[in-house]
Amino acid sequence: MKITPIRNEKDYQNALNRLEEIFDSKKGTEQGDELEILSILIDRYENDNFPIGMPDPIEAIKFRMEQMGMKQKDLAEVVGFKSRVSEILSKKRKLTLGMIRKLNSTLHIPTEVLVQDY
Repeated sequence: MKITPIRNEKDYQNALNRLEEIFDSKKGTEQGDELEILSILIDRYENDNFPIGMPDPIEAIKFRMEQMGMKQKDLAEVVGFKSRVSEILSKKRKLTLGMIRKLNSTLHIPTEVLVQDY
């Protein structure tokens, strides 16, 4: 097992190829250890070179509603009137701190997503 840091795209591709070869390795074996170390290195390289930004707060709410099978009337029970929900989802009304707290606890959307400007 010869593992080196991932410094460039070529190293990254080589690491991905090797990871694919040993993907089904058993824990506690030499290849299992190699798999674990490669996974960590690949994750770090991807986080450093391909960062994913935070989602738009309203799109996050819509996505979570879809996941949970919620309709606008269901969200009205969380943030208030149906008309308020419509204004929020069309970005005509900003989220208040109280709404953010309720959305966080009900929909489990991180507050750092909900407090962003949109």
